[in-house]
Amino acid sequence: MTRAEQPSRRSLLAVAVAAATAGAASPAAAAAGSAAGPARTRTPAPSKAPSRLVDNHAWTSYTDWRGGTAEGTRAVPGVRPGLAIETPEGRTDYKDPHTGTTATWEYARWTSPVHRLAVPSTEVIPSWNARTPAGTWLQIELSGTYSDGAGTPWYVMGRWAAGDQDIRRTSVDDQSDGKSSIWTDTFSIDDAASGLRLVSYRLRLTLYRKPGTKATPTVWRLGAMGSDVPDRFTVPASTPALARELTVPRYSQEIHAGQYPEYDNGGEAWCSPTSSQMIIEYWGRKPTAAQLAWVKPEYADPQVCHAARFTFDHQYNGCGNWPFNAAYAATYKDLQGVVTRLGSLADLETLIAAGIPAITSQSFLKTELTGAGYGTAGHLMTVIGFTADGDVIANDPASPDNNAVRRVYKRREWENIWLRTKRYNAAGKVVSGTGGVCYVYFPARPTARQRTALAAVGIR
Repeated sequence: MTRAEQPSRRSLLAVAVAAATAGAASPAAAAAGSAAGPARTRTPAPSKAPSRLVDNHAWTSYTDWRGGTAEGTRAVPGVRPGLAIETPEGRTDYKDPHTGTTATWEYARWTSPVHRLAVPSTEVIPSWNARTPAGTWLQIELSGTYSDGAGTPWYVMGRWAAGDQDIRRTSVDDQSDGKSSIWTDTFSIDDAASGLRLVSYRLRLTLYRKPGTKATPTVWRLGAMGSDVPDRFTVPASTPALARELTVPRYSQEIHAGQYPEYDNGGEAWCSPTSSQMIIEYWGRKPTAAQLAWVKPEYADPQVCHAARFTFDHQYNGCGNWPFNAAYAATYKDLQGVVTRLGSLADLETLIAAGIPAITSQSFLKTELTGAGYGTAGHLMTVIGFTADGDVIANDPASPDNNAVRRVYKRREWENIWLRTKRYNAAGKVVSGTGGVCYVYFPARPTARQRTALAAVGIR
């Protein structure tokens, strides 16, 4: 589960959503579960036609990187094409707000072509895959056009490095133009009920390196998921179509309680990096002994501590930044990571059938998910399969030990808590749900069957 709920930019957004929608009488408050994490952003839930509700676009090819506007960057050919620094455009000083250190950096920029959203969107979430050697880092920005013809400013969607020796990876708070705001990792229209939508966007990469060196970040994938899915408390029931279980490593976040509290208050809050690590290892990747040397030798599963450290967002003060987790997964050889929304359990079945597990984000009361034994305002778990009856098999990191991680949850309960966008908390107040958000990690060169499955759920 994520860290204890507290006032934040995300929870303030949830309050605003509740104020706008709380006209209906709430049911009697259900039995209280633990408030285990900050409510995520307002996100309407998908219906049976996700292809018309979610637009997931990415730049990945050599042709893609040769397009757009290059200012000191070059397209890198090869099996995995990318973008790198060719000749820096200039120098700038950056004062790291989390260390107070000011340093000078050379930089180059690349701006994508305009992408017109197939779905005029209330939310957009970028994600990226990159390598940042020591002495390098990158910044991701988004700018778009509203349905009323006005433009947004350039919003910073993340300042990121795989390591933490040069800068502290961070989201940027307090970005708004009165029509939209940035909530940690998500662009959001302030008043979706007004009908205003984002109809197109560009992404901008700024690649940084220490002056006088030849080091460069290399970006292999840059994209964003735009969505406009309807608000709802319940979602249509799906029909089971698959019985299969993938063999995915099982890790508990709870055995790390109290470890490295500087990273999201210790293991009790590490649902996202723990889930990420499970799938990274499913694909056969793992940190080296040298990479894990910083972890105390008495700690079990040191790779989970490693994942927490290297997904940590120093502004959000947590490990639950969605794009940061996807970017962390892609630091492992030949893996890709994407943040998207799916429309139903049928989409998850499509992925599982192709051997691709997924990490899902959900929130619920203790009484809403039979067998969980807890309630949460925000939690990540890994879906690894489906039973013959269609129930969900999940590796739930909020388990007392590794042996207890595998859980079977009732299909109807699970799909509703995952896909809805509004729910009632233990006090009977309307709060937000994540509306089908998930992370999908997969090989840089997927098989034909995997490519077909990914394309079927909108990932290319």
